[in-house]
Amino acid sequence: MKDLEAHVSELIKDSSPKGSKPAPVELWNPELSGNIDIVVKRDGRWFHEGSEIKRKEIVKIFCNILKLENDEYFLVTPVEKWRIQVEDAPFLVVSLESIETEEGAALQLTTKTGESFVLGSDHHLEVEYKAGIDGEPSPYALVRTNLKALIARNVFYQLVELADVEEESGKSYMVVYSQGQRFVLGQC
Repeated sequence: MKDLEAHVSELIKDSSPKGSKPAPVELWNPELSGNIDIVVKRDGRWFHEGSEIKRKEIVKIFCNILKLENDEYFLVTPVEKWRIQVEDAPFLVVSLESIETEEGAALQLTTKTGESFVLGSDHHLEVEYKAGIDGEPSPYALVRTNLKALIARNVFYQLVELADVEEESGKSYMVVYSQGQRFVLGQC
C-alpha cells in the first residue's frame, strides 16, 4: 500500500486547484503497465489489496483517471496504464435533485465521489435486469464518455416517485423526463 500512497501523493501534488475535473484519459494510450489489486465494489467502495481506501481524495483522483476499454477498467496517466477490477459500475449515484434549467425541468444526479450531472442527451439513464441480482432492477446513468454509475436503490425509488405512467402499445410504463429527454424506468 505504501507504493500506492506514494503514487497518489504525487498525483495530489501535481493536480491543479480544479482537481475535480476528469483527466483527458481518452487522449492517453500508454502501454499496459500491469494489474493493480484495486477493486471497486458494487456499493461504490474502493479497495486496495483487500483494505478499503478511506481517503476520499484518493478515490476522487482515481475516478478522474479512470478509463474503460473493451469491458476492462484502467487507471491511466500519460505514461502508465494499470488494470483494476470493477464489480458492477465504477460510480454510485447517491442523490437526486429536481432542478430548473434553461431547457426546462431536469434531474441532477450526484455520485458518491461528488460528481454531479444532469440526465439528458449526454447523460442517459437505463434500467437492466440481471440474473443473480434477485431479479431487482439495476438502474444506471452515464456519467461521462463510456463510464456508468449504478443508481442507489433509495435514489431509484425517488425516481419512481417522480415518474409518470404512460401507455404505449397496450402496455404501461413508468417514465421520467429530464431536459426534454424521456427515460423509461420500467413496465407497470
